[in-house]
Amino acid sequence: MKELVELIVKKLVDNPDKVEINEVSGEKTSVIELRVDQSDLGKVIGKQGRTARSIRTLLNAAGIKQGKRVVLEILE
Repeated sequence: MKELVELIVKKLVDNPDKVEINEVSGEKTSVIELRVDQSDLGKVIGKQGRTARSIRTLLNAAGIKQGKRVVLEILE
């Protein structure tokens, strides 16, 4: 899951070298913490949160195949 988020987010931002992703896996749930440069935060969230919602939808679809719930947290 971490690789999927990394692939998507690095294509969206202007500073891909400042993208930090941390994955905390549990038995049924994985939490993915995403940090980007302050200037790229709006690009990752998108208008009215549409981009972030789309990324979460993709993660949920991929998580269903693995039998896990995936939560994406975008940190400042």
